[in-house]
Amino acid sequence: MTRYKVGIISLGCDKNRVDSEIMLGNIKRNYEITNNPKEADIIIVNTCGFIEKSKQESIDTILEMAAYKKNYNCKLLIATGCLTQRYGKDLIELMPEIDVLLGVNDYKKINDYIEEFISNKEKIIQCNYSNDNINDGERIITTDKQVAYIRIAEGCNNHCTYCIIPKIRGKYRSRTIESIINESIALVKGGVSEIILIAQDTTRYGEDVYGKKMLVELLQELGKIEKLKWIRVLYAYPEELTDDMILEFKNNDKICKYIDIPIQHVSDSILKRMGRRTNKASIEELLKKLRNEVEDIVIRTSIIVGFPGETEDDFNELKRFLTEHKLDKVGVFTYSQEEDTPAATMEDQIQEDIKLFREKELMLLQQNISAEINKKKIGKIYDVLVEGFNNEHFICRSQEMAPEIDGYILVENNSNIKIGDFIKVRISESLEYDLLGVVYNESCE
Repeated sequence: MTRYKVGIISLGCDKNRVDSEIMLGNIKRNYEITNNPKEADIIIVNTCGFIEKSKQESIDTILEMAAYKKNYNCKLLIATGCLTQRYGKDLIELMPEIDVLLGVNDYKKINDYIEEFISNKEKIIQCNYSNDNINDGERIITTDKQVAYIRIAEGCNNHCTYCIIPKIRGKYRSRTIESIINESIALVKGGVSEIILIAQDTTRYGEDVYGKKMLVELLQELGKIEKLKWIRVLYAYPEELTDDMILEFKNNDKICKYIDIPIQHVSDSILKRMGRRTNKASIEELLKKLRNEVEDIVIRTSIIVGFPGETEDDFNELKRFLTEHKLDKVGVFTYSQEEDTPAATMEDQIQEDIKLFREKELMLLQQNISAEINKKKIGKIYDVLVEGFNNEHFICRSQEMAPEIDGYILVENNSNIKIGDFIKVRISESLEYDLLGVVYNESCE
């Protein structure tokens, strides 16, 4: 009997990617995996439901995949993830093309749901939620084979007024250090050189399981894995980033001197309305401390413009902040008015055209800052990971660059380079976000 072929489309964040990889790990036991939706008998869309743009992308993708039921092999369309968890039955009523609707829990049961639908041909809705479960288990890695994300915790306790995630993903729940280390060892044995730690808030890791923050202890244990080259930490909330964490960044040679700190804004009045537990002065003090303690640290952040009540003065304060502090990497997003969040009902909602104007202005400002920062890197030598080849250049990353969200170092073709290698590169030219380089040979100096 021919095995059904299953294809999956993963949308949204890297935490969603991990869920998709866990689903693939379960599915491969019973079915064949395919990357071609035209030949897939079963198509899974793992949705994002965080903001309006991502919701629309998820809906469009589901409808696009539904067409494969008419024109190609697809017999079963599954929608899962944050959008389905958020809207449940309402979504399947609006989109009858969906056959099976799952939330964000119990991906270990996905084979059972597939078999049930194949047998009964009746729609399935399973969006029950548990604050106890964390999706884990065997995964099929979908990143470059040298890199893997590891989710160290699920859910969030921060309850920022603009964010729906706690209502979708539940309260903060940490995995044990043992489970994370075991998974990391297995990944490294499979060829992974860089592990990227993710959670809604990595800095609070362990406090629910161990009664205190345990990120430092986790990083120390990861540092003992022999063939692991790089450890990268994303989503470190500024108010939870402690002195001992900063010291571990400084002293642990395997930790990338790179940190993602989502500050969202710097106006104290906007931060208060956002429900953030920090202020401009403490953010500036943290940046100063990081740069003083950790040599050459690269700092990434995300900023929301157009939050309800954001005045011209608030926005100008953001511009002055970026101009003064020159952060290495900045993502700018317009505020999305999400139902069931406190911010959605706040007065002084900002017009969409003003949001977009502020987003563009801030990105142009940061573009110039990035170009200025990159220009100073000409002549410097970096250890880089070779990730690909585009027929002209090898595509590489240094510690300063997280996959997909930051730039690349493009290295001239060289017959001695292989994908997966770590090599030394001298920067020869800078662009706004990317760098150009040549292989560095110490013996030629």
